[in-house]
Amino acid sequence: MLTRNRNIVVTFAALALCLPGLTARAQQTTTPAVRQFTVQQAVDYALANYPAVRAALEQYNAASAGVGLAETNYLPRLDGAWQGDRGSRESVLGVLLPQSPNILTGTQGSVTPHSNRPFWTGGGGFLLSWEPFDFGYRRSEVRSAQATASRTQAQVVLTRLGVATAVTEASLAVLASEQRVSATLADVDRREVFAKSVHALVDAHIRPGADASRADAELAAARTRLIQAQQDSDVAGITLAQMLGLAGMAVQVKPGPFLQLPPDENWATAQLADHPAAVVQQRRVDEEKRRISVLNHSYYPHFTTESLISARGSSQTSTGAIKPGVYGLGFQAYNWEAGLTAQMDLTSIFSIRERKKVEIANQRREEAVYAETIQMLTSQQQTALAELDGARRVAQNTPTELAASRQSEAQALARFHAGLGTIVDVAEAQSLLAQAEMDDSLARLSIWRALAGLASANGDLTPFLSTANSMPANVTTNSPAGGK
Repeated sequence: MLTRNRNIVVTFAALALCLPGLTARAQQTTTPAVRQFTVQQAVDYALANYPAVRAALEQYNAASAGVGLAETNYLPRLDGAWQGDRGSRESVLGVLLPQSPNILTGTQGSVTPHSNRPFWTGGGGFLLSWEPFDFGYRRSEVRSAQATASRTQAQVVLTRLGVATAVTEASLAVLASEQRVSATLADVDRREVFAKSVHALVDAHIRPGADASRADAELAAARTRLIQAQQDSDVAGITLAQMLGLAGMAVQVKPGPFLQLPPDENWATAQLADHPAAVVQQRRVDEEKRRISVLNHSYYPHFTTESLISARGSSQTSTGAIKPGVYGLGFQAYNWEAGLTAQMDLTSIFSIRERKKVEIANQRREEAVYAETIQMLTSQQQTALAELDGARRVAQNTPTELAASRQSEAQALARFHAGLGTIVDVAEAQSLLAQAEMDDSLARLSIWRALAGLASANGDLTPFLSTANSMPANVTTNSPAGGK
């Protein structure tokens, strides 16, 4: 019995020793992997992997194939047929409406009345048809397909711009949220130091107990703001990971030069007619014009050259006798034909006229949307310029705000410890300093975000990314914690 109890104790002891290692390994497996990107790398990764870009490319590939499909209308058409049947032949005078394509003609030979005995017949042939000219109809169809391909190609460029803009904004938002966390953490550190000093003064009966309560309240509020800032930072990282197709993976953005002041240069505005959104809408207008052109070339006769070679066989002879077996499935008579056919649907003018009304209305609608697009792009461009100007002026002012706030906080602390000031004065000074550090840490990044918005409004992020890549990476950042 003692041996059994000893084994149980040993087993539990071994499990207790193994549990920490198992727990550590479980935590390692559940910790999400971390991917680091620069803004340029994030944009490149999204353009290579984001589903919307791939969908736009496949849409363009389909439209390009549509051009080739329209060009196949220039090729001749070759129809082939073979038929074998068994039945009787009772003929009557009269006609039937034609069928198309009519490769094998109907009943041939003399009419043999009251010959309802079944027999075998067979036939086969080829019909080659081609339109030598069409009054520009096929050319208009090809140009219509080309207009569609051109529009989808411009749509690819617009989709890439949208994805690159969204990823750039999300990446800069991650950096901004990290700066907010840093500024809020510095505020918490300062308030913790101050709260400890206040409690020491209260314990020494130098300051009233209400001061300690107020210091604790200010510290708790600062910690709440820190938690909220950390939450916003986590959400910004999750949003960026989703845009990169890396949902469930932790994504970090390297600051690069975005915590420094960008070059102080005048960014020119681009011609809005060259913006991908305007180009796409203009191509939609052109697409409608090409559809109208197809309808304009529709009400013309179709001239078709046709060549026919066929063969027939029958078990019934010209005298009415029927040969035994499947003799009729072979070919005994061969024929060829060639000619020119002119065909025109005279009543189609009514449907073509109504379809043109539809397409003309669609064209006017697309022209109105184009005008609206230009207005929207103009507004975006002017807004980006205003935001850039405001961000630069803010960045010029925040150093003064930060220096004054630090001096105010130092004076408030000195007055408090000298018994000349109140804790309310210190709390207000620390709040001003926290806001000043927040403003200063985001000021330079705000200029970069405004530049990204202007580049997007101009329709090309390349100048923005080139400027960022040409600058050295940020080595020393003005961390708010350094100003305590």
